[in-house]
Amino acid sequence: MTATSWTWAAACRRGASHVNADLRLQDAFKCFVGKGSAQPLVIVVSDGAGTAPYGGEAASLICRTLTSLIRQHFSATEELPSDETLGAWLQRARETLAAAAARRELTPRDFAATLILFISRGDETVVLHVGDGCAVVKDEATSTWIAPSWPYHGEYASTTAFITDEPLNSCIARHSGSISAVSVFSDGLERLALDLKARQPFAPFFDRVITPVAESSFVGKDAELSGKLNAFLDSESITSRSDDDKTLILAVRR
Repeated sequence: MTATSWTWAAACRRGASHVNADLRLQDAFKCFVGKGSAQPLVIVVSDGAGTAPYGGEAASLICRTLTSLIRQHFSATEELPSDETLGAWLQRARETLAAAAARRELTPRDFAATLILFISRGDETVVLHVGDGCAVVKDEATSTWIAPSWPYHGEYASTTAFITDEPLNSCIARHSGSISAVSVFSDGLERLALDLKARQPFAPFFDRVITPVAESSFVGKDAELSGKLNAFLDSESITSRSDDDKTLILAVRR
């Protein structure tokens, strides 16, 4: 295992539909490097359901719960979590939402939210995915952008799966090759970042947005680039094509 480091930029912006309706941001995320010489990159993105009155709170709870569990995991080992461990983490997040709902005498569905959990050591990657949004990686050997898992869209327009669903519809995907870059984003960017008909990442989009991160001299979070990424998500070229909340994390492996 070769030690690695990461440079990343992250942005999360409220969409016009939520601004106009005076609703809180429904997206939440965490991005950090776990303990150990392998320096695993961890990204968690959650998007509260628009129909769930506590969807935004649920997204924040999911991110905090999983962050705590992941930090504990990498304090004890440098191995990526097994499918069984990922399933246990997912169940813990579901229990956290159920408890939050019970305290308010509500149902878990009132705390519905999606989830993308991305963990990579650079030479090995795992994605835990519930619902829409996506994680894409740039394969180092082929320089192609790959989506290990694909957003789930239901039978009807604007429907997806949520972490509170019964039965739960989740996916665990692994990529065994070395990667040079990654992007994780919520569903507000799907139509810009994915070729939905071909079911593959739209490479020109990622090649464009990853370039400033690749050129950065920082190790860790580049705060200046993150500010520019926020401005990019608020730009007319983006907001004219999507009025939903948008989260975008871009990372490059050093």
